[in-house]
Amino acid sequence: MIVEYIRYRIPDERSAEFEEAYGTAARLLAQASQCVDYELSRCVDEPACYILRITWTSTKDHLEGFRGGELFPAFLAEIKPYVGMIEEMRHYAPTAVRGDGSSVPTLYEWLGGAEALERLTERFYETVLADELVGPLFAHMDPGHPRYVAMWLAEVFGGPARYTGERGGYPHMLGMHRNRAITETQRRRWVSLLADAADAAGLPDDPEFRAAFMGYIEWGTRLALTNSQPGVTPTEQAPMPHWGWGVAPPYQG
Repeated sequence: MIVEYIRYRIPDERSAEFEEAYGTAARLLAQASQCVDYELSRCVDEPACYILRITWTSTKDHLEGFRGGELFPAFLAEIKPYVGMIEEMRHYAPTAVRGDGSSVPTLYEWLGGAEALERLTERFYETVLADELVGPLFAHMDPGHPRYVAMWLAEVFGGPARYTGERGGYPHMLGMHRNRAITETQRRRWVSLLADAADAAGLPDDPEFRAAFMGYIEWGTRLALTNSQPGVTPTEQAPMPHWGWGVAPPYQG
C-alpha cells in the first residue's frame, strides 16, 4: 500500500464549500477499488490548512488505475476549483515504525487478563473432555494444556508474549494441529463449547467484545481445521496473530 498526502491552503470564506465538495468527491473514492481509505483533516492551529490522506493499493493503481478509470472525471470535477490551492501532493511508503497507543484497552485488558483466561480454559477443557464429539481429540491431553491455551490467547489478545517465549509461538501451535484431521462438525462443536465456557467463566458479554472474541475463535478454528488435514502444506513460519477490536491479522495460513 502507498499513502498519498495532499496539503491545501483554503481561505476561511471558502472552507465550507471546500469540505462540501470533498464530501461529494469522497463518495467516488469510496467506490474506487484502488482506494483503501481516506480522511480529510483541518488544522486546529492554522485553520486554513487542510490535509487529505488517501491510502491506495499502490502508486500505479492510483496513477493509472484510478486516474485512468471512469470515476476520476467526476472526482476531478468536484475538486478542480481547489487544485490551485494545493501546497504539497506526494506519495509516501509506510515504514516499520508504527504501533498503537494505550487510550483503547486491549482485548486482554478488557476481558480481565491472565486470570480470566485461565478460568475460561479450565472450564472449557472440562467440558471438552466430557464431550463425545471433540473429547477424543484431547484423549491424551497434557495436564498443562488449558494453561498453555490461556497463554496463547493472552498473547493473541494483546497480553504478554509468553507463548512465543516459552512455547515456541506459531510454529509450535501449528505442530499441535498437524495431521489431526479435524472435521467441520468438530470445529463447530469446539466453537460452541468455548462460547458456553466464556459465559460460565464470566467473560465480558458486551456485544463489542464478544464480536471481536468470537471473530478470532472463528478465524483461528478455521485455520486450525485447514492445517490439520493430512497432506496439506501449511505456512511453516508466520507471526503470532494479534487480534484487536475488529482487526484481523494480515496473513493466511
